[in-house]
Amino acid sequence: MTYYAIGDIHGQIDMLRAAHGRIAADRAANGDLSAPVIHLGDLTDRGPDSRAVIQHLIDGIARGEPWVVIKGNHDRMFAGYLDDRTHHDPSLNRDLTWRNPRLGGLMTLASYGVDADERRDAARVHAEALAAVPQSHRDFLAALPLTLTTDDLLFVHAGIRPGIPLSRQEENDLLWIRQDFLPDTTDHGRLVVHGHTVTRRPLHAGNRVNLDTGAGFGDPLTAAVFEGRDVWVLGDHGRVPLRPA
Repeated sequence: MTYYAIGDIHGQIDMLRAAHGRIAADRAANGDLSAPVIHLGDLTDRGPDSRAVIQHLIDGIARGEPWVVIKGNHDRMFAGYLDDRTHHDPSLNRDLTWRNPRLGGLMTLASYGVDADERRDAARVHAEALAAVPQSHRDFLAALPLTLTTDDLLFVHAGIRPGIPLSRQEENDLLWIRQDFLPDTTDHGRLVVHGHTVTRRPLHAGNRVNLDTGAGFGDPLTAAVFEGRDVWVLGDHGRVPLRPA
């Protein structure tokens, strides 16, 4: 069966629409119009229009698009902030908050029309955010799954802790892990398809495929196609094989 995946979006609505366009062209060329599209999380932050990204995904799913959206750490931070303005993600450096410019939360709130400058009163900014963010967006973020598995593939935002069964993986690892996952060469049983860690170009490491190519910083948004454990990156002119480095 064919599966498509899209790396970390980070508010880049135009890039997301273009990625969906490349997928639509590949579907038409290969005759598999119902193949699922898995979005690997980090819908929000840094890019110009997180609100439009979330609405685009909600609308597409509502009209029957076979889209699956995985939760990313930035999505959890946004949802946590809306639930409690003092929320601090347990895996985030204690010196940072979601509203720190490094994390891009200011851009997300700006996409909803909220001036979230850190010099403004925090309680007032939070109240404006609660009034501006539709409940449908909050419900959508709250319902995002952490993983999707197939016979050959495991789709997840950040990765997994090697040696731990999927049923015992911790959410913090699935959303944040890097150090213990990226250098590990163990065959995980399924090819792990993830984002979270920016790489200059799509990377096939043999046991995992990283599709976060830095859209949040203005670099390309990658879409890829999987058939079994075979992988192709979708370019403007079709499929380009992605083989283990």
